[in-house]
Amino acid sequence: MVSLLDIIGPVMVGPSSSHTAGACRLGLLARCLVGDTPDRALLELHGSFARTGEGHGTDKALVGGLMGFRPDDERLRTALEIMEAEGLDYRFEKTTLNEDSHPNTVRITVERGDRKSVMVGSSLGAGRVLVTEIDGYPVNVTGNLHTIVLVAEDVKGSVARIATILSDADLNIATLRLSRKERGGDAFMVFEVDEKPSEAVRDQIRGLSWVKWAFRLDKVSA
Repeated sequence: MVSLLDIIGPVMVGPSSSHTAGACRLGLLARCLVGDTPDRALLELHGSFARTGEGHGTDKALVGGLMGFRPDDERLRTALEIMEAEGLDYRFEKTTLNEDSHPNTVRITVERGDRKSVMVGSSLGAGRVLVTEIDGYPVNVTGNLHTIVLVAEDVKGSVARIATILSDADLNIATLRLSRKERGGDAFMVFEVDEKPSEAVRDQIRGLSWVKWAFRLDKVSA
């Protein structure tokens, strides 16, 4: 379903929904991987992000998202100055990802304390985003709903066990996507839920012996 915001664009600090609103939302998702504002970040810009991103405010938007600013936050205009004032170590590089990558794509490496994670995501236009990779694993996350994404061993009953944990926490599953490369290999699961899961829910899922990693990603769409 296409919403009105998909047609007219999001409420945002300009100038571009792709280069600013979408970039900001990618930053917001990346910060979820380390639980808060990262102390250090490497932002590798691909395609149009690399060529024209600075002029469109992509750098400010990505940094603002990492610091928790939403697309309509006026602080995005001075995000780079705020970053420096807070002593955060964020740097940008231009890169070339694979030929199938969307033109507005960034690879973000975030670190906070002893936690480190790498995310690849694209801005699709009108503020819409798609995360395609986390820590080397292929995923499919839009940020339209609160999300738990995980990689687990391909064992019987795994989906039912996780669904039970979510149900016990009074969380309603909106969508579920499951994929695997081969029988008995890693299973990639994305649970989108109507309400925000607690860290305790995430930790309970992480505690399952056959779960390799699990992250909680906030809803970042309008």
